[in-house]
Formats: sequence, C-alpha cells, structure tokens
Amino acid sequence: MADAAAARRLRAFRRWMHAHGVVCSDALSLDVSDPLGVHVRAVTPLRDGDLVATIPRGACLTPRTTGAAAAIEAAELGGCLALAVAVMYERARGADSPWDAYLQLLPDRESVPLVWPADEAECLLAGTELDKIVKQDREFLCEDWKECIEPLMLSGELDVDPDDISLEKYFSAKTLVSSRSFQIDSYHGFGMVPLADLFNHKTDCEHVHFTSASDASDSDGEDDDNQSDASVDDESTIENPTSSPPGSRANGEDLEMIIVRDVNEGEEVYNTYGTMGNAALLHRYGFTELDNQYDIVNIDLALVTKWCTSIFSGRHTRARVSLWRNLGYSGCTSQDTEYFEIAYDGEPQLELLILLYTINLKPDVYDKLICVAHDFVSDEEHATICNVVKFVKTTSSNQNFEVNGLEKLPDVKKLLHSESICSTLLSLADMRESLYGSSTLEDDEKELQACCIVNERKLYHSLVLRVSERRILHRLRKFASSGSKAKKRKHP
Repeated sequence: MADAAAARRLRAFRRWMHAHGVVCSDALSLDVSDPLGVHVRAVTPLRDGDLVATIPRGACLTPRTTGAAAAIEAAELGGCLALAVAVMYERARGADSPWDAYLQLLPDRESVPLVWPADEAECLLAGTELDKIVKQDREFLCEDWKECIEPLMLSGELDVDPDDISLEKYFSAKTLVSSRSFQIDSYHGFGMVPLADLFNHKTDCEHVHFTSASDASDSDGEDDDNQSDASVDDESTIENPTSSPPGSRANGEDLEMIIVRDVNEGEEVYNTYGTMGNAALLHRYGFTELDNQYDIVNIDLALVTKWCTSIFSGRHTRARVSLWRNLGYSGCTSQDTEYFEIAYDGEPQLELLILLYTINLKPDVYDKLICVAHDFVSDEEHATICNVVKFVKTTSSNQNFEVNGLEKLPDVKKLLHSESICSTLLSLADMRESLYGSSTLEDDEKELQACCIVNERKLYHSLVLRVSERRILHRLRKFASSGSKAKKRKHP
C-alpha cells in the first residue's frame, strides 16, 4: 500500500512538472521505492555537459512566489525563516496550493536531530559534536517562532488555521528548508527547487550541478551560492523589503541541472552539498557517510584549561593562556565556544600545539618571554611561533640547539611534537573520550555492524557519527604516542 501511494504521488508530481514548465530528461528515472527516500537514477549513460533538467524560477517555492509573500514582506521576515513560513503556508493550503503535488512528494519532516525526541537525542548524541548544538538549535528556533512567527499568525494576515503555523509545524518546515533548499538568486534568496532537491548527496562524487542558464559555462565546479546549504541562515528579518528590483530574475532564465561527471546506466545520479563531515551532514540533512574523510573532532578550550588547572594551578593556566593570546593566537569559535579541531588523520590544530607548548614552558623561560612577546608577533603566517621557539631554545639550557634550522613550519611542528606535549595530548584524548560514556569504541563498532539503517535510522547515523569521532581520537593517540616514543628512543 505504501509503495502504491508513493507511486501515485510521483505520477501527480510528474503532471505538476509538466504543467509548470519543469523539464526532466527521459534519461533520468525518479525512484520512490527505496524506504530511505526518493532518489534519481540514470536510464541511459550520461556524459559531462548533458543538460538533464530545466526549472523555471517561477516554479520554485520562495518567499517571493508564495501566496504569503505580502504577509512575509509586511512582517519584514527574511532568509530561511521567511522560507519556512512560505512552506508552512503552502502546506496549510493543501490542494489549493500551486505546489501541492510537489509538497506531497516530500516527507512531513526530515529525520534530523532537531526533531528527535529530546531524551533520545541526548542519549544518542552524548559526547558527539552535535550534543550541545542540537539543544541550542531548539532554543533559537523557539525564540524565532515566538518573536517572529507567532505575531504573524495572531495577526490573521495568513488566513490559515493557527495549528498549521504552530511551533511543531515550524520545526518540521525548518528541517525541509535546512536539507533541501537552494540559494536561487539575490531576488528570491533561498527557495525550494522542485526536482533539483531529489538528487541525493555523495561526498566528492558530484554528477550533476545546479546552476542558472546564464552561468552554465561555470558548471564544472560547485558554486557556493547555488549549492544546497540552507542551514546557514540569512538574517531572520529584512529592514527594507521591496517589490521586484531592477535586474532581478523573478521571471528570468531557467535554472538548470547539468551533468559534470559521467554516469553509467543504472547508477544513482548524485549532487553534492559540499565537503562536510558527518556532524554537519547529520545536523543539516539527517544522514551520515561511513569513512568520511572530512570528519573532525573538536576539543574545547575549556577542556584544555581544565586539564591544565588539574596539573598546575588556575593562576598558571590563566597566565599561559594570556601569553598565548598576546602572541596573536586563538582557537576556532562557534556559538560562544572556543575549540580546536583534530583532523581526520588525528593531527591536532597547530594553535592547540602552540598553546600546549606555552603551557609547558619552564617558569624562567616564561618570565623572559612575556617581556618580549610583543616583539615576536608577525602578520606572516606561522612566523610568530618560529620566533618564539627560537627565543625559547636560545634562552634555555640547551646550548647546542641550531636556531637556523627553524625557518620552515615543518621544522617547528617537529619541535611541537615533544614528549611533554604528546603526553598532554594523550590526556586530552582520554578526557574527550570520556564524554561518550562507558562504552568503548569496539562496543560502538559492534553495535553499528548489527544496526539496520532502515528500521533504526537514528541509532544507525548517531553510531556512525560517534564511531567516526572516536576513531579520530584513536588516531590522535597514535599521533601523540609516536612523538613520545621517538623522544624516548632519541634520549634513552
């Protein structure tokens, strides 16, 4: 019965495309039989440069084309918040909406952590990069709905049942906007692009590129303004909404899907959402990929200072972090959190190594360095740390050190791979690992092997995320152990 209903929705969508000028090549097959969702396959071989779909801008669901456009403009809503209102409004209209057959083909909501039950998300995502982010997302979206959408709903401007613009409906619409919308142009902004959003993602395997007819010649590379990346919200309001501005593409060239990598007959045709690790993929789109080379693990600055305080003192920690900052260094920042990235291969961010180097300086060397630190700060990348290391080595007891060998960053990195720094990295890896709970990496790997992606989708993808992160921490330990062992071999 489910397959029959899906087939009916697909036939209705095909009729909708024909009525709205959306052209889909006969070389493509839209498959709704997969329990994981609609996907696109090649009926015949496709070659680089083949045009496989054209989509008029007017067929796209945007804050400009929706029947709620006037109300959205009057409320001064913009960005993805405005698009979410447009999606809710058109869904509320049902069969009266020009996009009804398209919206019927989409799921009610995507299975992103944002809409997982709170207790389930807390359990499944514990310790992962999404643990705090999902909680913050819910808070921010509740604020958006209360401050921007509820007043619009209460005003009566939308003329739909208030239940169709509820907080729960907003969360559902937000998952579709996050996972499926495209940046169309400066006039339409983000929008839902029928047909284009049915192509699934595969990292580093883009077959088809979404573009406008006017820049089709640039289809050999991904344009950041045109790829599906709606989870990076614009501002939620716009100060001076206007009618169609001069030069806008309200009814301009068609949008196009062009093949940029050969596809064999029967293969799935993939788009790409960019180069993202599993945390970003699960957060924005609701899925993960095994062995994703763009995975990272973050170690918060707060975790580093916690370790430092436990070994030295709070005063020591504050002083060393202050010196590190005075030398011009900082970590990455996101939502008031400062952190350091550990790459897929286990190598830590250089700024973290420099901080650990600063923390481990001997007191007499530290006292001398703080007096001249400002003289070492340089605008040239990595020059500052080269200057600092030279100074430290020439003022320490190691009189045989050759400072002329420190002109290049690789030489400095070797020095930052010292026994004390590597020992600290091992401790930080253990502290970061403890956030996942009592299970081991081997426990998670066994559970993942036994997990069904169809019937246990949330568990499966959360396990992929956790396993990928813990494997990076394992590589970090190998990175740290190699430095520690090398030091011991050199100085028996």
